Amino acid sequence: MNQAEIFNVRPSGRQLQWQKLEFYGFIHFGINTMLGVEWGAGHGDISRFNPEELDAAEWVEVLKNAGMKAVILTCKHHDGFCLWPSRYSAHTVAHSPWRGGQGDLVKEVSEACREQGMVFGVYLSPWDRTEQTYGEGKAYDDFYVNQLTELLTNYGGIGCVWLDGANGEGPGGKKQYYDWDRYYAAIRRLQPGCVISVCGPDIRWVGNEAGHTRQEEWSVVPKLLQNAEKIAEKSQQADDGGFSRSLNSMDEDLGSRAALAAYEGGEWVWYPAEVNTSIRPGWFYHKEEDGQVRSGSELFQIYLNAVGGNATFLLNIPPNPRGVIAEADRKALVDLGHRIAQLEDASLMQAAAVTASSAGDSAARLAEDEDGLCWKPDEEDKAPWVEIEFPEALALDTVILQEQILEGQRVEAFELWSETRQEWSKAAEGTVIGYKKILRLPQTRADRLKIVFKQFRGFPTLAHIRVVNTAEI
Repeated sequence: MNQAEIFNVRPSGRQLQWQKLEFYGFIHFGINTMLGVEWGAGHGDISRFNPEELDAAEWVEVLKNAGMKAVILTCKHHDGFCLWPSRYSAHTVAHSPWRGGQGDLVKEVSEACREQGMVFGVYLSPWDRTEQTYGEGKAYDDFYVNQLTELLTNYGGIGCVWLDGANGEGPGGKKQYYDWDRYYAAIRRLQPGCVISVCGPDIRWVGNEAGHTRQEEWSVVPKLLQNAEKIAEKSQQADDGGFSRSLNSMDEDLGSRAALAAYEGGEWVWYPAEVNTSIRPGWFYHKEEDGQVRSGSELFQIYLNAVGGNATFLLNIPPNPRGVIAEADRKALVDLGHRIAQLEDASLMQAAAVTASSAGDSAARLAEDEDGLCWKPDEEDKAPWVEIEFPEALALDTVILQEQILEGQRVEAFELWSETRQEWSKAAEGTVIGYKKILRLPQTRADRLKIVFKQFRGFPTLAHIRVVNTAEI
């Protein structure tokens, strides 16, 4: 594939809509919560499941106020306990004392999301330590697709099916080789607008659960990465607490010119990254971790690196055995939500004039918050730039840039310059922009800003610019 073909690789409609969510929540909850474990062994005592204070609408409200736009629920983890009354298992909420055996947590969370304007997604572990057909090939695949079908037909629109590659042994040491293509076909047929994440073709795992992000996150990567998390030998095999805070050996550089050369002759796909981590050391709630909740400032830094580094951010919030999000978690989320809301302030751009080295009419609209805008320089413009001029000098500490990714990901290097009293100085520099780049600066006072594109594939684009001073909000 030549370079022109690479920079013309573009997102599907479902990928674009999911990327626009930017930040969303994971809720790990189930029998593991009641037993105080991360990975249940299966056949856990489901009489222990009775979260009497559970209010799904409150969960969704807490996450929404933190700036999240979607919720993914662990409908079934590796232990096999189903948070809905599945027809294909007795290991479900229908056989627990919760709601007198009439409960359906998938229904409650999906309806709460719908009522509050949030997208709803599901996690259905491919490994089921309770199901006896696990390890029997097609018989287990039939079981899994049946449960997947229940989730994708009974709860309205589903925005995401989140699949990991957990692949431990079944009864008697049997191994199950998942029929991924069959699972994908069922999802596409039942929910065609839904993204399939991690062990799927739409959204790529960033490669660790620690909140680490690459310096350069490319959405266009080798197609072979779509299979990386399916490999059974690479999947998480044990309940190892170190896994969630460790970094794996996935290449740091996936899409630069050097990487393109290394994968010469390969096939390339649009496969954007998701950063996933938990607010606590574990994914399920453990009382002993109440003092180890990440602060709002730490979470905000992960948000800046993820959402502001051309990825999405999936943050896990695990309710406690009573079905309540703990106070320490709530406090951190309130702080995080306040910080994220500051970035949405558009007041500094309202009177700004945006000009460019060419194609000035489209550049003038870059301050508008409207889908589909695209500035790109004229073909003969070999040294493109975009400039923002303010009516008077103002203070700022954040600049947000977005490429128009409907044209592919093109920017490879740029500089940000600021002018005060007719003196220009370099304020920042970067490599990729992608869907979104958030530049945090020391307090800067400027009459004008200029984005100078130093290296790009074909031509650079922009879809939006925002300048913010969070210190004054």
